Amino acid sequence: MNDVAAAAGVALKTVSRVVNNEPGVNAATALRVHAAIDRLGYRRNDSARTLRRGRTASIGLVIEDAADVFYSSLSRAVEETALHHGCLLFTGSSQEDAARERDLVLAFCARRVDGLIIVPAGTDHTYLAPEFEAGTRAVFADRPPGAGCEADVVLSDNVGGARAGTAHLIAHGHRRVAFLGDLPRIFTAAERLRGYREALAAAGLPYDEDLVAMGPAEPARLRADLTRLLGASDPPTALLTGNGRTTVETLRALASITGSAPGPVTTGAFPDRAPPGLGGLALVGFDDFELADLLGVTVVAQDPARLGRTAADLLFLRLAGDDGPVTRFELPTRLIPRGSGERPPPPRRDRG
Repeated sequence: MNDVAAAAGVALKTVSRVVNNEPGVNAATALRVHAAIDRLGYRRNDSARTLRRGRTASIGLVIEDAADVFYSSLSRAVEETALHHGCLLFTGSSQEDAARERDLVLAFCARRVDGLIIVPAGTDHTYLAPEFEAGTRAVFADRPPGAGCEADVVLSDNVGGARAGTAHLIAHGHRRVAFLGDLPRIFTAAERLRGYREALAAAGLPYDEDLVAMGPAEPARLRADLTRLLGASDPPTALLTGNGRTTVETLRALASITGSAPGPVTTGAFPDRAPPGLGGLALVGFDDFELADLLGVTVVAQDPARLGRTAADLLFLRLAGDDGPVTRFELPTRLIPRGSGERPPPPRRDRG
């Protein structure tokens, strides 16, 4: 900075003001300083700046999987908000591993990020206590923190969304609705199962454990579950799938098993391109996904961008000094009818 000041013929403080975008420097002087900076190749030392100010102008984000469309949209919204506040974003994927989540969070803390946004994989967040005591702020997104950890959280209405999706199928005449969900230990999966059960109860329909399959969205697992469900003596006529990946893999498995899958609306009618109880299933998927509109898949849509933006806004509010009570936001979901969820059940066969 001394070299820049000498080259521009100004005081050191003037260079500091220009570099840090502070007021009090006229336009002509600022132009001379910028010209000297370009000529000398000066770059600000952010490490030294951090030592002086006690802030790193960076935040950390831990998500489940950066390759997942839902989380990439959430991450993009957090990044845009961080840039608006002049902050750099560090991102890592936990891969639904609690130990990896902890390692990533502590690695970000070791780099002295100012704050954290965490999509938790585990349920024990006592490891954050020393970081909170040191002044690090955190917001949890998509899922709440474990017991004993007091922090802000931003969620989607998982119960209400699953309840609406199931009720939609019931309203179209279905009485045998199956639920294909993620691992039951995952908060969102458990909440969506609860919404499914609530819709059944509200319609006076019994909960049948044989119509529920929970587990990772792996092709072999879903194919086996669907084969079991569709081969039952009283098979389901409709499916509620618990997340975007499960929906996509379910469509693939149905196409493989039956040679067809729930299809789009054509000329005002819902096509029945597969045998009853197989390709003739109705389907509502939780989470929108790419090409769902072209495939005619009815979905319960979350807004991952709004989820990420809300979490980031809340974090920067805390970093600005807001010490109000811990906040819990729950964002609404939206049912989007496109055809697959509006198919009526096939006529019941006379069992004699």
